[in-house]
Parts: sequence; C-alpha cells; structure tokens
Amino acid sequence: MPKKIRLGILGGGGDSLIGVLHRVASFINDNYEIVGAVFNPNYDDNLAFAEEIDVPTNRIYKDFDTLIEEEMKLPEDERIQVCSILTPNFLHFPMAKKLLENGFNVICEKPMTTTYEEALILQETLEKAGTVFAVTHTYTGYPMVRQMREMIKEGVIGKVHKVDAQYYQGWMNPIIHDKEKRGTVWRLDPKKAGISSCMGDIGVHAFNMVEFTTGLQVQSLLCDFNYMYDDNVMDMDGTALIRMDRNVKGVIRASQVATGEENNLTIAIYGEKGGLKWEQENPNYLYKLNDPEPLQVYKPGHAYNSKLSLDGTKLPPGHPEGIFDAMANIYLGAAKAIRGEEYNSGEFPTMMDGVRGLKFIENTVASHKQGNIWVDMD
Repeated sequence: MPKKIRLGILGGGGDSLIGVLHRVASFINDNYEIVGAVFNPNYDDNLAFAEEIDVPTNRIYKDFDTLIEEEMKLPEDERIQVCSILTPNFLHFPMAKKLLENGFNVICEKPMTTTYEEALILQETLEKAGTVFAVTHTYTGYPMVRQMREMIKEGVIGKVHKVDAQYYQGWMNPIIHDKEKRGTVWRLDPKKAGISSCMGDIGVHAFNMVEFTTGLQVQSLLCDFNYMYDDNVMDMDGTALIRMDRNVKGVIRASQVATGEENNLTIAIYGEKGGLKWEQENPNYLYKLNDPEPLQVYKPGHAYNSKLSLDGTKLPPGHPEGIFDAMANIYLGAAKAIRGEEYNSGEFPTMMDGVRGLKFIENTVASHKQGNIWVDMD
C-alpha cells in the first residue's frame, strides 16, 4: 500500500476551525493526501475553497451522494480510502452509515450521531463492513494524557477511588441572553445538534477522558442541568455525579456559560497512592500528587515517559505541543489501523467510545428531566 492514504473531507470549509484542525493534523505525519471533498453545501463556494487551499478540483463534488457515486466508479486503488466527517452533528449518522455500507474507512467528529439508537445502528453497520472507524475525541491524543493513562494502568497511583473532570467554556454567555441571537446558533437547535448542547458538545469530552485515562466505565449517573431560560430547550450548564467500576465515584462538570473561561478542560484522578492532574490549557504538564512527597511534574519528550506518550511526541523536550499535534496523533493511529499495522488501543478512540458517548449524553438528559435521579448506563 502506498505511504499516502487517500483522504476525503466532508464539511470543514470556509473559516471552520475544525476544518483547519483536521487538515493540518492529517498532514503532520505525512500519512494522508486529500484527494476528494465536499467542503461546503454551495458548489461554487466548495470549488473556490478547494482552490484557496490548493486541493485539485477534479474530485470536488457538488454533494455527498455524488461523492459516493463517483468514487465508487473509480478503481479501488484510486478511490478515497477514508473520509473525515466534519459537518454539523445531524449529518454524522447518515454520512457515516452510507460510507461504511460502501466500504470506506471513517474518521468522524463527535458526537458520532445525535441519538444512542443511531449509534447502535452504526455499530452494527461497522461490524458488517469490517473497516476502521475513529471518533476524534481530540484530547486523548495529547502525550501527557496518554502518559496519565499508562501510569494509571501500571498502578502508579494505586487503586483509583475518585475522579473529577470539568470542561468550562464561556462562549455561549453573550448569546444565550439575547433571544434573537439564540435562534442563529445551530448548537441550540435540537434538530441539528441533538438533544443536548453543553453535555453533547463538551461534557462528553470530559466523560470520554474519564473512561480513557482510568480504563474504567461509568455505570450510572445523576445529572442536573441549567437551561437559563424557559424558552431555551438546550442545556447551557450541567453537573453529573458518576459511579464507576470498582466502587469509584466522581463528578463531571461542564458549562458553556462560565463567563471568561476559554477551553478549560481539566481532569484529576485520585488513587490510594497518589493523584494525577492534567489541564488542557497547560497540556505539557502532568502533575503527580503524593501526600508525603513533593509535587512531581511530568513533561513530554523525556525518556521516563511511556511508549504510547513518546510515540505521540514530535518535538524535543521543552518545545510545546498542542491541539494540532493531539489530533494528528489520532490520525496517525487511524493510519496504522487502515494499513493493518500493529497499534496501541489508546492511539485513537473507536466507535465504542462514540456509542458510550451518546449513551452518556442521553442519560444526562434523562436524569435531569426525570427529577435528577440515578440512571444506569447499561
């Protein structure tokens, strides 16, 4: 198989932040080449954007269905091998399902679908297709998050007994208080975003990080939301108490109206021998806490880190690595899987992470609406 994997892009045109993130990430390790796309719903805009970023226009298609139809006419060694889905949430399921049914590998933004029922259908479709499916929970790609996972797996902090994850943003604050502005944001439209805004967009990242780093699963949760206004049907802020395997308990907090916050994702895991703490806005520092000993700080690129962490490190110690690199690590893991190479299970989130994420989102909504009761994940 040639070194460059043939990549198709769906969405992410114009000034889309997520579009830039995925395109740069795909280039970083020299594993992918964009050969086809539908960047924008408007075909003229689609072509203009392809020319702007210097992507050949001969396989820039007018819509998704045309992309599938035309690509399937090509010889297998020429057609797109994997498609990245970067569209609004409501398009993830139909696009992913049709891609899988036609034998494509998929890299999908989260949430993977807008309902748990759709996620289960997609899981069944993937089992029949036998292709690779990666969900871009980007933060799992940070070297120090991977180091955290490996240290917990090795028992460095002993038996885990407490988890605390938060994801605070403030970007919705100037929007939610203006009724007219609220109607212009697709994340506040349940037909496009699904049943949840805050937990569906960022709380699910905190949930994923808890399960990714500890290797444990959330068994049940109790959630309380703040919708801010009676005429707003989407959560702006939420707190979930969680119960995990092995009697581990904790809390997941998320907010889109935490005034002044930018992208404050923080996770802390506490065990019988010590604790580990990581902050997304200071991603190169993993803090190890011990009662009788001084605070220890782990940094990427050093030989004391795990192989999983070092494999995701591209620069020498002291050179900051960020979100582009984290996303690139997910693309790197997916490339290994697409080529049939050996890879660590922590190199990219799978469809199962997507399925559990949708179950988490739906359960937080159910818990709140049923009067803040405990709801089982299984």
